[in-house]
Amino acid sequence: MTHQLHAEAVMLAAPKGAVLGGLTAATLWSMRGPLAGPADPVEVVLPPGTRWHPGPGVAVRSATTSGEVVTDGLLRWTDRTRTALDLVRRGPLDEAVVLLDRLVQCRVAFLDDVRKAAARLPRCRGSSQARQVVALADGLAESPPETRLRLLVHRSGLPAPVAQFSVRHEGRFVARVDFGYPEKRLAIEYDGAWHGRPEQLTKDRARMNRLLAAGWRVLFVTAADLRDPSALVARIAAALSS
Repeated sequence: MTHQLHAEAVMLAAPKGAVLGGLTAATLWSMRGPLAGPADPVEVVLPPGTRWHPGPGVAVRSATTSGEVVTDGLLRWTDRTRTALDLVRRGPLDEAVVLLDRLVQCRVAFLDDVRKAAARLPRCRGSSQARQVVALADGLAESPPETRLRLLVHRSGLPAPVAQFSVRHEGRFVARVDFGYPEKRLAIEYDGAWHGRPEQLTKDRARMNRLLAAGWRVLFVTAADLRDPSALVARIAAALSS
């Protein structure tokens, strides 16, 4: 059973006023596939004072959601901004930044709206983290490792690169790189597993040749590199100094 079908079944048994929230609501909003999988619990928000014990596979919390709910006539779930704001208030800080970047990429929420909502939050559980998260997110990363790489560079003291930089040469578009240092003609690219697919290899080689012909260097980063941040920062620093 998909997460959405599970959510529909849960809501049929839920008490009055119940609303889907968290990753379940994010999945309903997502324009790029589900964010919650079949094994993730369906997240339900109940009005304060309402009690319900649905059993395994459902996560319940109490909160006020007045005015921040949408419906399709069958289901009710938190609106875009409330969904994102609820999610970034929980979990480790960096993972919340990763998630917010992902929510923006999936068109679940819009970064400016979440930033404004975070600024309006009264002092409450997670409000301080929410404000830190919206300050660190940029909504440009196309994968979680890209966000983690950006945060690493941000905290390293190295100059900040330009995310999703479009390289042009002699007036023509060459390529869009994950991170670029235009003044150094240095690109930093996260090299995920999908780049090893046969159909992708030819495209990557042609793209690399275009960048080299335009006078750019490319530093590739892998998952293994992210597990050794000190060495990775040193590699980037060395590339910037050469």
